Amino acid sequence: MNWTAILVTLKLATLTALILVLIGLPLAYWLAFSRWRWKFLVESVVALPLVLPPTVLGFYILVAIGPHSPLGQFYIDLVGHPLPFTFEGLLLASVLYSLPFAVQPFAAAFEQVDRRLIEASWTLGVSRPMTFFKLIVPFSAAGIITGAVLSFAHTLGEFGVVLMVGGNIEGVTRTVSIDIYDEVQALNYAGAAKTALFLLIVSYTVLLAVYAINRKVWAIWPQK
Repeated sequence: MNWTAILVTLKLATLTALILVLIGLPLAYWLAFSRWRWKFLVESVVALPLVLPPTVLGFYILVAIGPHSPLGQFYIDLVGHPLPFTFEGLLLASVLYSLPFAVQPFAAAFEQVDRRLIEASWTLGVSRPMTFFKLIVPFSAAGIITGAVLSFAHTLGEFGVVLMVGGNIEGVTRTVSIDIYDEVQALNYAGAAKTALFLLIVSYTVLLAVYAINRKVWAIWPQK
Protein backbone atom coordinates (compact mmCIF):
# COMPACT_ATOMS: atom_id res chain seq x y z
CA MET A 1 0.00 0.00 0.00
CA ASN A 2 1.02 3.58 -0.62
CA TRP A 3 1.36 4.84 2.95
CA THR A 4 2.30 8.30 1.75
CA ALA A 5 -1.06 8.62 -0.01
CA ILE A 6 -2.81 7.25 3.09
CA LEU A 7 -1.13 9.82 5.33
CA VAL A 8 -2.01 12.65 2.93
CA THR A 9 -5.63 11.46 2.89
CA LEU A 10 -5.87 11.19 6.68
CA LYS A 11 -4.29 14.63 7.08
CA LEU A 12 -6.69 16.11 4.54
CA ALA A 13 -9.75 14.48 6.11
CA THR A 14 -8.78 15.52 9.64
CA LEU A 15 -8.11 19.15 8.75
CA THR A 16 -11.28 19.31 6.67
CA ALA A 17 -13.38 18.02 9.57
CA LEU A 18 -11.77 20.47 12.02
CA ILE A 19 -12.29 23.46 9.72
CA LEU A 20 -15.88 22.46 9.06
CA VAL A 21 -16.57 22.32 12.78
CA LEU A 22 -15.20 25.85 13.17
CA ILE A 23 -17.09 27.39 10.27
CA GLY A 24 -20.04 25.00 10.20
CA LEU A 25 -21.26 25.57 13.77
CA PRO A 26 -21.98 29.32 13.40
CA LEU A 27 -23.43 28.77 9.92
CA ALA A 28 -25.68 25.96 11.15
CA TYR A 29 -26.73 28.07 14.14
CA TRP A 30 -27.81 30.85 11.81
CA LEU A 31 -29.67 28.43 9.54
CA ALA A 32 -31.44 26.84 12.48
CA PHE A 33 -32.54 30.01 14.28
CA SER A 34 -32.66 32.75 11.64
CA ARG A 35 -36.11 33.98 10.61
CA TRP A 36 -34.90 35.66 7.43
CA ARG A 37 -37.47 34.86 4.75
CA TRP A 38 -34.82 34.27 2.07
CA LYS A 39 -32.85 31.84 4.21
CA PHE A 40 -33.61 29.04 1.76
CA LEU A 41 -31.23 30.66 -0.73
CA VAL A 42 -28.31 30.08 1.63
CA GLU A 43 -29.55 26.59 2.45
CA SER A 44 -29.62 25.68 -1.24
CA VAL A 45 -26.07 26.95 -1.75
CA VAL A 46 -24.82 24.94 1.23
CA ALA A 47 -26.55 21.80 -0.11
CA LEU A 48 -25.36 22.31 -3.71
CA PRO A 49 -22.34 19.95 -3.44
CA LEU A 50 -24.78 17.11 -2.69
CA VAL A 51 -26.20 17.23 -6.22
CA LEU A 52 -23.44 18.89 -8.25
CA PRO A 53 -21.07 16.46 -10.03
CA PRO A 54 -17.66 16.53 -8.32
CA THR A 55 -15.85 17.31 -11.56
CA VAL A 56 -18.12 20.30 -12.18
CA LEU A 57 -17.59 21.58 -8.64
CA GLY A 58 -13.87 20.96 -8.97
CA PHE A 59 -13.75 22.89 -12.25
CA TYR A 60 -15.45 25.95 -10.77
CA ILE A 61 -13.20 25.85 -7.71
CA LEU A 62 -10.17 25.56 -9.97
CA VAL A 63 -11.29 28.61 -11.94
CA ALA A 64 -12.09 30.54 -8.74
CA ILE A 65 -8.65 29.96 -7.22
CA GLY A 66 -6.66 30.12 -10.47
CA PRO A 67 -3.91 32.70 -11.00
CA HIS A 68 -6.18 34.89 -13.13
CA SER A 69 -8.89 35.19 -10.46
CA PRO A 70 -8.84 37.83 -7.69
CA LEU A 71 -8.55 35.14 -5.00
CA GLY A 72 -5.81 33.32 -6.86
CA GLN A 73 -3.85 36.51 -7.51
CA PHE A 74 -4.19 37.52 -3.86
CA TYR A 75 -2.82 34.15 -2.76
CA ILE A 76 0.13 34.45 -5.16
CA ASP A 77 0.93 37.91 -3.82
CA LEU A 78 0.66 36.56 -0.26
CA VAL A 79 2.72 33.36 -0.44
CA GLY A 80 4.46 33.55 -3.80
CA HIS A 81 2.95 30.54 -5.60
CA PRO A 82 -0.43 29.60 -7.11
CA LEU A 83 -3.10 27.85 -5.04
CA PRO A 84 -4.18 25.11 -7.51
CA PHE A 85 -2.36 21.75 -7.31
CA THR A 86 -1.21 22.39 -3.75
CA PHE A 87 -2.34 20.80 -0.50
CA GLU A 88 -3.81 24.13 0.61
CA GLY A 89 -5.90 24.36 -2.55
CA LEU A 90 -7.01 20.77 -2.11
CA LEU A 91 -7.99 21.53 1.49
CA LEU A 92 -10.10 24.49 0.40
CA ALA A 93 -11.86 22.36 -2.21
CA SER A 94 -12.47 19.58 0.32
CA VAL A 95 -14.03 22.00 2.79
CA LEU A 96 -16.43 23.29 0.14
CA TYR A 97 -17.20 19.77 -1.12
CA SER A 98 -17.96 18.37 2.35
CA LEU A 99 -19.72 21.47 3.70
CA PRO A 100 -23.29 20.05 3.62
CA PHE A 101 -22.20 16.85 5.34
CA ALA A 102 -21.27 18.92 8.38
CA VAL A 103 -23.71 21.82 8.33
CA GLN A 104 -26.91 19.85 7.80
CA PRO A 105 -26.40 17.49 10.81
CA PHE A 106 -25.36 20.49 12.92
CA ALA A 107 -28.47 22.48 11.97
CA ALA A 108 -30.77 19.49 12.45
CA ALA A 109 -29.37 18.94 15.94
CA PHE A 110 -29.77 22.62 16.85
CA GLU A 111 -33.39 22.57 15.70
CA GLN A 112 -34.13 19.70 18.09
CA VAL A 113 -33.12 21.72 21.16
CA ASP A 114 -36.16 22.87 23.13
CA ARG A 115 -36.68 26.56 22.35
CA ARG A 116 -38.17 27.08 25.81
CA LEU A 117 -34.85 26.17 27.40
CA ILE A 118 -33.02 28.62 25.15
CA GLU A 119 -35.48 31.41 25.88
CA ALA A 120 -35.29 30.66 29.61
CA SER A 121 -31.52 31.00 29.43
CA TRP A 122 -31.85 34.39 27.74
CA THR A 123 -34.44 35.48 30.30
CA LEU A 124 -32.01 34.68 33.10
CA GLY A 125 -29.52 37.06 31.54
CA VAL A 126 -27.21 34.51 29.91
CA SER A 127 -25.71 35.92 26.72
CA ARG A 128 -26.36 34.28 23.38
CA PRO A 129 -22.75 33.01 22.98
CA MET A 130 -22.79 31.51 26.48
CA THR A 131 -26.20 29.97 25.84
CA PHE A 132 -24.83 28.46 22.66
CA PHE A 133 -21.78 26.89 24.29
CA LYS A 134 -23.35 25.89 27.62
CA LEU A 135 -26.81 24.81 26.47
CA ILE A 136 -27.18 24.30 22.73
CA VAL A 137 -23.85 22.56 22.09
CA PRO A 138 -24.21 19.99 24.92
CA PHE A 139 -27.75 19.11 23.81
CA SER A 140 -26.55 18.85 20.20
CA ALA A 141 -23.39 16.86 20.87
CA ALA A 142 -24.51 13.78 18.95
CA GLY A 143 -25.38 15.83 15.86
CA ILE A 144 -22.11 17.76 16.03
CA ILE A 145 -20.08 14.56 16.28
CA THR A 146 -22.09 13.04 13.45
CA GLY A 147 -21.42 16.03 11.18
CA ALA A 148 -17.71 16.02 11.95
CA VAL A 149 -17.39 12.27 11.40
CA LEU A 150 -19.41 12.32 8.17
CA SER A 151 -17.31 15.15 6.75
CA PHE A 152 -14.17 13.19 7.68
CA ALA A 153 -15.48 10.02 6.01
CA HIS A 154 -16.70 11.91 2.95
CA THR A 155 -13.27 13.46 2.44
CA LEU A 156 -11.61 10.03 2.56
CA GLY A 157 -13.29 8.97 -0.66
CA GLU A 158 -12.99 12.16 -2.70
CA PHE A 159 -11.92 11.63 -6.29
CA GLY A 160 -13.32 14.09 -8.84
CA VAL A 161 -12.67 17.24 -6.82
CA VAL A 162 -9.24 15.97 -5.76
CA LEU A 163 -8.20 15.22 -9.33
CA MET A 164 -9.47 18.55 -10.68
CA VAL A 165 -8.03 20.82 -7.99
CA GLY A 166 -5.11 18.87 -6.54
CA GLY A 167 -3.93 16.75 -9.42
CA ASN A 168 -1.76 13.74 -8.64
CA ILE A 169 1.40 14.94 -6.92
CA GLU A 170 3.05 12.27 -4.79
CA GLY A 171 3.32 13.28 -1.14
CA VAL A 172 1.33 16.49 -1.70
CA THR A 173 -2.06 15.91 -3.32
CA ARG A 174 -2.07 12.22 -4.18
CA THR A 175 -4.80 10.69 -2.03
CA VAL A 176 -5.93 7.10 -1.54
CA SER A 177 -8.69 7.32 -4.15
CA ILE A 178 -6.23 8.62 -6.76
CA ASP A 179 -3.74 5.91 -5.82
CA ILE A 180 -6.36 3.18 -6.29
CA TYR A 181 -7.25 4.60 -9.70
CA ASP A 182 -3.58 4.64 -10.74
CA GLU A 183 -3.09 1.04 -9.59
CA VAL A 184 -6.07 -0.10 -11.63
CA GLN A 185 -4.79 1.81 -14.67
CA ALA A 186 -1.48 0.01 -14.23
CA LEU A 187 -3.35 -3.34 -13.98
CA ASN A 188 -2.01 -3.81 -10.46
CA TYR A 189 -5.27 -5.17 -9.10
CA ALA A 190 -3.63 -6.75 -6.05
CA GLY A 191 -2.24 -3.40 -4.89
CA ALA A 192 -5.52 -1.65 -5.62
CA ALA A 193 -7.42 -4.32 -3.68
CA LYS A 194 -5.25 -3.87 -0.59
CA THR A 195 -5.67 -0.09 -0.55
CA ALA A 196 -9.38 -0.35 -1.30
CA LEU A 197 -9.83 -2.82 1.56
CA PHE A 198 -8.03 -0.45 3.93
CA LEU A 199 -10.29 2.42 2.85
CA LEU A 200 -13.36 0.20 3.22
CA ILE A 201 -12.42 -0.79 6.76
CA VAL A 202 -11.74 2.81 7.82
CA SER A 203 -14.96 4.10 6.24
CA TYR A 204 -17.04 1.33 7.78
CA THR A 205 -15.53 1.96 11.19
CA VAL A 206 -16.38 5.64 10.90
CA LEU A 207 -19.97 4.84 9.96
CA LEU A 208 -20.25 2.40 12.86
CA ALA A 209 -19.21 5.21 15.18
CA VAL A 210 -21.89 7.50 13.73
CA TYR A 211 -24.66 4.95 14.12
CA ALA A 212 -23.46 4.06 17.60
CA ILE A 213 -23.65 7.70 18.65
CA ASN A 214 -27.08 8.24 17.11
CA ARG A 215 -28.53 5.07 18.62
CA LYS A 216 -26.85 5.81 21.96
CA VAL A 217 -25.64 2.24 22.32
CA TRP A 218 -23.01 3.39 24.75
CA ALA A 219 -25.77 4.18 27.23
CA ILE A 220 -25.57 0.54 28.40
CA TRP A 221 -22.24 1.33 30.03
CA PRO A 222 -22.43 2.73 33.57
CA GLN A 223 -21.61 6.39 34.05
CA LYS A 224 -18.81 7.21 36.45
